[in-house]
Amino acid sequence: MADRAPDATVLVLPVRLTHDEAPACARMLQQGLEAQRGSVAIVDASALAQFDSSALAVLLECRREAGVQGRGFAVKGLPQRLRELAALYGVAGLLPAAP
Repeated sequence: MADRAPDATVLVLPVRLTHDEAPACARMLQQGLEAQRGSVAIVDASALAQFDSSALAVLLECRREAGVQGRGFAVKGLPQRLRELAALYGVAGLLPAAP
């Protein structure tokens, strides 16, 4: 993709990410981070259609794991409602937008 950093790992969130899907999604993201070695982890959230606050917890866990690995972190395509929820919870600054 021309719109991402050349040394980036891109991880894609599913269409649905609620409390029920959160543990499996978090594991999937962690495995993706371990399998790919870009200097920046970009999570593509543009497919998210059904979600709750668990989606924020999954994103924050992915950010934490990326930091443990010494990588940058950004989110692409965060739905407006999830951005609003992140702002409400005071964590919007922890989920920077990917270019």
